[in-house]
Amino acid sequence: MAATELRGVVGPGPAAIAAPGGGGTGPPVVGGGGGRGDSGPGSGAALGTVAAAAAGGPGPGAGGVAAAGPTPAPPAGGSGGSGAGGSGSAREGWLFKWTNYIKGYQRRWFVLSNGLLSYYRSKAEMRHTCRGTINLATANITVEDSCNFIISNGGAQTYHLKASSEVERQRWVTALELAKAKAVKMLAESDESGDEEAVSQTDKTELQNTLRTLSSKVEDLSTCNDLIAKHGTALQRSLSELESLRLPAESNEKIKQVNERATLFRITSNAMINACRDFLMLAQTHSKKWQKSLQYERDQRIRLEETLEQLAKQHNHLERAFRGATVLPANTPGSTGSGKDQCCSGKGDMSDEDDENEFFDAPEIITMPENLGHKRTGSNISGASSDISLDEQYKHQLEETKKEKRTRIPYKPNYSLNLWSIMKNCIGKELSKIPMPVNFNEPLSMLQRLTEDLEYHELLDRAAKCENSLEQLCYVAAFTVSSYSTTVFRTSKPFNPLLGETFELDRLEENGYRSLCEQVSHHPPAAAHHAESKNGWTLRQEIKITSKFRGKYLSIMPLGSIHCIFHATGHHYTWKKVTTTVHNIIVGKLWIDQSGEIDIVNHKTGDKCNLKFVPYSYFSRDVARKVTGEVTDPSGKVHFALLGTWDEKMDCFKVQPVVGENGGDARQRGHEAEESRVMLWKRNPLPKNAENMYYFSELALTLNAWESGTAPTDSRLRPDQRLMENGRWDEANAEKQRLEEKQRLSRKKREAEAMKATEDGNEPVFHSLDGWRIIWCVSGSQSVFLYLLSLLGTPYDPYKALWFERKKDPVTKELTHIYRGGYWECKEKQDWTSCPDIF
Repeated sequence: MAATELRGVVGPGPAAIAAPGGGGTGPPVVGGGGGRGDSGPGSGAALGTVAAAAAGGPGPGAGGVAAAGPTPAPPAGGSGGSGAGGSGSAREGWLFKWTNYIKGYQRRWFVLSNGLLSYYRSKAEMRHTCRGTINLATANITVEDSCNFIISNGGAQTYHLKASSEVERQRWVTALELAKAKAVKMLAESDESGDEEAVSQTDKTELQNTLRTLSSKVEDLSTCNDLIAKHGTALQRSLSELESLRLPAESNEKIKQVNERATLFRITSNAMINACRDFLMLAQTHSKKWQKSLQYERDQRIRLEETLEQLAKQHNHLERAFRGATVLPANTPGSTGSGKDQCCSGKGDMSDEDDENEFFDAPEIITMPENLGHKRTGSNISGASSDISLDEQYKHQLEETKKEKRTRIPYKPNYSLNLWSIMKNCIGKELSKIPMPVNFNEPLSMLQRLTEDLEYHELLDRAAKCENSLEQLCYVAAFTVSSYSTTVFRTSKPFNPLLGETFELDRLEENGYRSLCEQVSHHPPAAAHHAESKNGWTLRQEIKITSKFRGKYLSIMPLGSIHCIFHATGHHYTWKKVTTTVHNIIVGKLWIDQSGEIDIVNHKTGDKCNLKFVPYSYFSRDVARKVTGEVTDPSGKVHFALLGTWDEKMDCFKVQPVVGENGGDARQRGHEAEESRVMLWKRNPLPKNAENMYYFSELALTLNAWESGTAPTDSRLRPDQRLMENGRWDEANAEKQRLEEKQRLSRKKREAEAMKATEDGNEPVFHSLDGWRIIWCVSGSQSVFLYLLSLLGTPYDPYKALWFERKKDPVTKELTHIYRGGYWECKEKQDWTSCPDIF
């Protein structure tokens, strides 16, 4: 039996030996106990316990006392396995979690990953809703009995959990203890920083110190082993003497059990000492090999970096040479000089600053600024003869590739975010001057996100062709819902636009529409948007964003009305956006929900559509992200019912009147009229590898692609956003801070000019201070007005939008920014003299 016991102990290795023991009154058993002292059944305990330890789990019963036999397998519905699964988690599976005294323990799906334990109501819920997360780095793990255990982080969060069996419980506890140890180690290392070269110089010393420490520990273990053997022999001798005494039969049986346990304890300690000695010898043997491999990988990386730098320099040199060969002006009468001199002069026309500020998003699409397109015939190039000019060939190539849109952007780098490093840099600074890093952003501005509302513009094209106003309203409602479909996975925030920043999207040839956005206010942030289509509709809106942080979630409430006008019929629709909620702000996986109601009104006919965005509820059995709606005429009669989800599709049902119980008309439910079902809208699938590209849609991937001829204030030219898209986040953070400081200086300059104009007797235009009109009326003086504003902490900013004019809307009677015109005409002339310098 001793040989079997020894194999059982040595078999599982350090993992089984280090498993946590039980929490009862009896001694813990090697390999994991979980019992209550000596309350288990009779003899045969040693073999059963060691066999359980060899299987990687605990022995049954209290203190590991059980009959010999195979370890039972976990029942169906138990754990889902460890990190070998596709999810990449350390462990995941079903556990029972205590909810309350009414429902008791409820079955939940738990996932252990990266030092965090999260749970969900079902495995399918992992893609959108996390019910709770606890950080194991600060958590305590306590074993209650054979199947129950507790995880607590000091009172704020406590999970009372129960496994389906004792074996399953011990597997979870072991995995949690290992994950906790790793999390504590990562937490301790997160604040440490050091030069890589210094590490490479000291790693040998650290390795020697580690080996020296291990040697001393093994010597300590050997000393302890000698003491254990000495005292164990003495203990067995005493037990043998007790057996020789005349004692009752029950006492002899107990003494025999204690003797067996003492023997097993001595064998286990010897096995542990041998395993530690083997580990030390293995580390000494392979340490030099590991060090050589590490040095080889470092040398390889340095060589690759040098090669990449040389290739970049060669690419830049070839690029300049190519531009120098194609940008030369045509030969004019009186011009002399060799081709070499002309080439040099052509290169001198282009400054290095322009070279550094050019960005190339899609290598497969060749672009070239129009102002550099001077003609030069092929006969001027040595070694080439052609009747077609090089620029004409280039122009033809541009025409072929102009309609191609980029289908990918650089993958999102896996940068870890240290919140403490951000917070400690904010100590002592004003709240308005705290720069938020780009780690929270996606490489698009809010103006570009606003333009994404046009992704399903074909819904408005179909609505423009409808002769029935009620049917037209159905398509407008579907278009309203479709604008939220891009937010389901987009948990990162867009860049806040700079004051005066613009974004244009000219799809007149491909899709029949063109769009313009401008940031018209910075405090509060507001953006104006105008889109017009040759298919017979115009869309305009001004959106102001307000937000409230409520602890676990963030509520984002857009203010302002959206207008859609159809040219042929004159139907004018207006509506407002619903509230967007971002959940799990502090801990857990971020997920987004939309909630609220939207009333779409046709101001010409009086038709209305009421859309209800149902918020996600823990207790609801309904479909997630559900949207319902009704289309009514001016009398309130329902003609169409809408049903769907804001992230997938919207269906329309024609409501037919049926005879009621009392002979009157009763409205038929929309979902009962399946024969009248019409799919209004369905979400387009995301591009391949979208999870690596911020979950951008096909339209979003093209929004930041470089285009020639845009205004100098266009979002595509914003340097910090471009650097982030290219994966250079550290440079993007520095550039973002520079742009924000430049914007603050511009604001102070405008305020100083306004104050000076007031002192000189000129009347400034208070176009953006409608909320302070009462102060103006009471004071009757510009100086008093400005003084009161300064006391209230609201400095006057006399900024006036460039392409939009603030006036009262004739339909909603609201003050809003309406497109004044002139942008596309300036683009055609390339006259951007009125644009401010914001970048």
